[in-house]
Amino acid sequence: MKLAYLVTAATVSIMLSAQPGIAQTKAGVDKLYVMNCGEGVGPDQARWSPGVNVGKPLAISDNCYLIHHTTQGWFMWDTGVAEAIAAMPDGQPGQGNGPAWHRPKTLASQLDLVGVKPSDVKYVAISHTHPDHAGNVEMFPQAMLLVQKAEYDWPLPNGSPRFKPEHPVTKLTGDKDVFGDGSLTIISTPGHTPGHQSLLVKLPKTGTVLLTGDAVHFKDNWDNRRVPEGNTDKDQTVASMQRIADFLSKEQAKLWINHDKVQTDGLKHAPEFYD
Repeated sequence: MKLAYLVTAATVSIMLSAQPGIAQTKAGVDKLYVMNCGEGVGPDQARWSPGVNVGKPLAISDNCYLIHHTTQGWFMWDTGVAEAIAAMPDGQPGQGNGPAWHRPKTLASQLDLVGVKPSDVKYVAISHTHPDHAGNVEMFPQAMLLVQKAEYDWPLPNGSPRFKPEHPVTKLTGDKDVFGDGSLTIISTPGHTPGHQSLLVKLPKTGTVLLTGDAVHFKDNWDNRRVPEGNTDKDQTVASMQRIADFLSKEQAKLWINHDKVQTDGLKHAPEFYD
């Protein structure tokens, strides 16, 4: 009788788990969308690669990444150049040797394409506070902002704060397993700015990818460990590149370099996604 009961219980358990409506979904990231958040042309590659291709223009990409977690909802990594640039017929001119920007698509229109409203986004994290990465943070005024304390406290050149004080924020002091399940990890990678951070994303089919922000700007700089002149700390930059290399090796991760247009052009863009 006891044996029969155990067999019956086991059979019922298998039947229940086989029903889609009853089966438990494993917590973790299940979708990553790459979104076009700006396209730029820098007048001088040497801005990023000192002494290399001096005076040669360089086309660069600028991506945002919309990430879905099965239990925690929508998470946005970087927000690109300002939406208003999309309405400028000639784009936004560069300042000095900085890139000129244009936006073929708004971030809002790309969110709409995948059925997501800005109010659906629960978390926003930015690699750093330069305007080509933080230009649309306030599209998500109620989303929890995840940023390194060193970056949050770093004033603008005119002395004013970089964020609206009323925006909900979690100030980080190092690495952060965002949802506690290892699927999304913010990695502290200072050097480009005082509180620069990168993002490690673990996807069930695609595998692990590491989003660089501006810890490295394009593959040639990565291969040669070149440090842009405008970075706030050269030694920190080199150390952060080594941290990234260590994570790539440990996690068998792919390196996605935000401003590397050649690599970006080869990625799937929304409404397609990585799972």
